[in-house]
Amino acid sequence: MHDPAKAGDVYPIKGARSERKSFVLWREVIMAYLSPAIMASIGRWITADKGLQIGALTTIGGTSALIAALLGRWLQGRGIHKRWVTDTPHLATVAVMGMTMAVIGLLAAWLTTELLAISAPGESLAWLSRVWIDFPLSAIIASTLITWRWRNAINHDHQKMN
Repeated sequence: MHDPAKAGDVYPIKGARSERKSFVLWREVIMAYLSPAIMASIGRWITADKGLQIGALTTIGGTSALIAALLGRWLQGRGIHKRWVTDTPHLATVAVMGMTMAVIGLLAAWLTTELLAISAPGESLAWLSRVWIDFPLSAIIASTLITWRWRNAINHDHQKMN
């Protein structure tokens, strides 16, 4: 066996940072689901709120995954061709996407509550009051994660080409 100590060879040490991975949508959607779901689950254990555990797996994690999938697909397909998305400073793009998705989350919460009030007028669903917080907050978290990672990936790819 080759012993580096005896041979006197110098082995290069890789930097602490590994090479940046490219943007893979399915992997980002999984992380967008797991990150808020795990954090909400931890909050459930701390506060002993069983509704939070159910919300973590449904309205919080599900909304995050849905927003991540839709926004990520848009960024990959059409966002790359929009100059305002690619040329705007990184933080400004993330902020604009976060605020836009928060509004969409509020609209989704309104639509959900209205549709359920129409379809089941006498029903009092406990989780229905949660959607006003869960949908917009999850949308902000997912859009921030996806936009940040996507911009990092396209900036890295652009630097590689130059």
